[in-house]
Amino acid sequence: MLLPFPRLVLLFLPLLGALLLPAGQARAQAAPNPGENIPFLITFGAQADPSWGDDDFSQTFFFLVPKERRQPVYIRVFDPDCGGRHDELKGGWNTTTNFSLYGGTNAHSAPDARATTPKGQYRAGTLLAQKTFGAEPTYDNRWYTFGPLNPLEGELTPEFDGYVFKLIAQGLRGDDGNLYRYFLSSSPTENVPVEGGNAFTYEYAFRLTSVVGAKTHLYPFVNDRVVSIRQSNFDLDGGLKMKIFSVAKNGHPATISGNNAWATSTHSVVAKEHGLSLDFQLTTLSKAPNDLVFYVTDQYDVALPFFAIPLGGPPRYRYEVEVKMRE
Repeated sequence: MLLPFPRLVLLFLPLLGALLLPAGQARAQAAPNPGENIPFLITFGAQADPSWGDDDFSQTFFFLVPKERRQPVYIRVFDPDCGGRHDELKGGWNTTTNFSLYGGTNAHSAPDARATTPKGQYRAGTLLAQKTFGAEPTYDNRWYTFGPLNPLEGELTPEFDGYVFKLIAQGLRGDDGNLYRYFLSSSPTENVPVEGGNAFTYEYAFRLTSVVGAKTHLYPFVNDRVVSIRQSNFDLDGGLKMKIFSVAKNGHPATISGNNAWATSTHSVVAKEHGLSLDFQLTTLSKAPNDLVFYVTDQYDVALPFFAIPLGGPPRYRYEVEVKMRE
């Protein structure tokens, strides 16, 4: 906002992450990750105007815990209330947001849980905890912690080689924008990374950085069945430029949306991009706050995951020179 699935098959993901990620980045489990340069996630109240930058007033994130871990983990939410320092006011503070945490069977594997709209069985799984926040100074600019969580309470997900928890933020009432962040931690009171952990989503709703010229990075993972992708974005207001980078793409342009509208563009995927993340680079063109929605699907209309820690690391274009021998 500019203001005045056939089943997804992802193979060997933890192995790629362990082998190819820089050591320092592999320990960073903030969502959004600092490398993405996204200041906040955002979820509006259910009575908000979609033109403000949220198409469905719901956002689902998943948290991956390595299969071998048996120590408790915690999912921490920064500034979960809606009212105060970071949130977006529309008249008077009247918004409540529910955060619901799920584990167990179908928390991630249910197709609706991985869809880009909150419908059907998107809340599948076992409800482990939930809390609803209004305009509460107690949680303004502070952390709220879910846990302790036994890793075995998550859904065992073989393609990730770990246990997955699902956290849904849903605007129940009101029309303000709730801005917040997450952290997967091994401590209830501090942000201490869980070794080998990660966070991901299939649809991003977030606030773009307002620093003109700054670059935001979105890292959808491309599995080995993808032959083309379609990127879809909502309410970008023309306030940025977007290009795609990968080992095979060196700044391919992508279509951006206007106010309260969706835009899409389709892009081919080559074999050497399989098993790696793409880099959608969004360059900020305006200082005005801009809230938007973004997702990527494959040729079967199955959403691809955006990992906070990009699998394979941030991609680097590999320039190839064809050399012909003269006879």
